[in-house]
Amino acid sequence: MWGVAKILIVDDQLGVRRLLFETFRGDQHEVEMAADGEEAVEMLKTFKPNLILMDMKMPGMNGIETLRQIRALDRQVGVIMMTAYGDAQNMEQAKELGILHYLGKPFDLFELRERVRDILAEV
Repeated sequence: MWGVAKILIVDDQLGVRRLLFETFRGDQHEVEMAADGEEAVEMLKTFKPNLILMDMKMPGMNGIETLRQIRALDRQVGVIMMTAYGDAQNMEQAKELGILHYLGKPFDLFELRERVRDILAEV
């Protein structure tokens, strides 16, 4: 089990990024934020997260395109996909690309923290 995990938050909404950043920092994890897919892919090269929390709908590269690029660099990193737009086709693609969990927005922060704790305990 991880003591401290590295978590990357990828969301184009600053409020969501800050909330998740503060939450997981409060849980003693090392947390970084990216505002879009391109930034996330760049950060992946240096930050090497254990877990990525990523929004599906972002300007530029969407969650699926970002996930494809992430998988090209790292087949192992855990990904939780967050979206207010749960269209079936995107979710199928995300599952094929190996996401661990899919979370609807708005999400329950306690539920998300529990899910992250469970995932990190399994790694």
